Amino acid sequence: MKKDDCIFCKLANGVIPTNVVYEDEEFTVIMDAAPATKGHSLVIPKEHFSDIYDIDEETLGKAFKLSKKMAVSMTDKLGCHGFNIVQNNKEVAGQTVFHFHIHLIPRYNDDGQKIGWSPKSPSKEEQEEILNKIKIK
Repeated sequence: MKKDDCIFCKLANGVIPTNVVYEDEEFTVIMDAAPATKGHSLVIPKEHFSDIYDIDEETLGKAFKLSKKMAVSMTDKLGCHGFNIVQNNKEVAGQTVFHFHIHLIPRYNDDGQKIGWSPKSPSKEEQEEILNKIKIK
């Protein structure tokens, strides 16, 4: 199902023209309009899913399989030195377009980008408490 007011539904389904890198029945891969590095692209399902909590596992698996295929191809063709595959969920985590998508970001030596976080140092007790909360049994 597509959403009429979703920009990524329109891009993925050809309603709005864009730079398409790859397309099949379920996905469109486009170049990011405001790229972090040379070749930065987005894997976008043609069906609307707001985020990882909304997408079904089969489509999610296909999206990440396609991400690997694209990363291998882009690394070969662009000669990048590494690769970030990034997927944000909810505004607090950096999601700005609420249609599930995966960022493919080729990395180059001295590209000036920093994708990461500041490590914390929880106590052993805090770690154990968190482990007990999130462990799947």
